[in-house]
Amino acid sequence: MAYAVVRVRGNINVRRTIKDTLLMLRLNRVNHCVIIPESPVFAGMLKKSKDYVTWGEIDESSLTELLTARGKLMGDNDVTDKYIKSNSKFKSLSDLAKHIVKGDAKLTDIKDFKPVIRLHPPRKGYSGVKRPFSLGGALGYRGLKINDLLRRMI
Repeated sequence: MAYAVVRVRGNINVRRTIKDTLLMLRLNRVNHCVIIPESPVFAGMLKKSKDYVTWGEIDESSLTELLTARGKLMGDNDVTDKYIKSNSKFKSLSDLAKHIVKGDAKLTDIKDFKPVIRLHPPRKGYSGVKRPFSLGGALGYRGLKINDLLRRMI
């Protein structure tokens, strides 16, 4: 299982411990996204930074679409099936996405892949960046609805 984590709020008035946690997650700016595996370490980091990020389980089709549209290599080159096939053990982007969602692979397994995915602000905007998702806002855990948000941000 893999989570997609998107930073929603900025750096102003953020406690140092939370800022350090966001830096460890590589979420330096608003609308940056990372794909992380399910583990107790990352669960603690997400719990600590829940007031600044939103996350949920990403599905295979959303991850394939995300990597195709917004995935970048060093030198700002786009990720292609040809590059994935020649520089890794995977056959294509969809094969890579399938293994990442299952938890068998990570984005860092691909040579020269940038682990942070830069996204556009979502179409129709966030629904309040000061409230949790369960109360109608945009922060915290949102389950499979993260896929809808990511599609609006691609």
